[in-house]
Amino acid sequence: MAEIKYDIVEEIGTISETSSGWSKELNRISWNGREAKYDLRDWSPEHAKMGKGITLSIDELKALKELLNKMDI
Repeated sequence: MAEIKYDIVEEIGTISETSSGWSKELNRISWNGREAKYDLRDWSPEHAKMGKGITLSIDELKALKELLNKMDI
């Protein structure tokens, strides 16, 4: 399997954190040298390991924001 390279371009914020130190974060990440996208996933402390997540373009992030704004929460 090919190695996946990533560069966290911007740390936007932490949504939650577990007692083990892992945190769910929204960041802008460049995957394999490509243009940075918005990324929501779990990270271990120091960003040494990552969990499964979702990567969004700016247009997808805007669409998600519109959907969330429509919710009654």
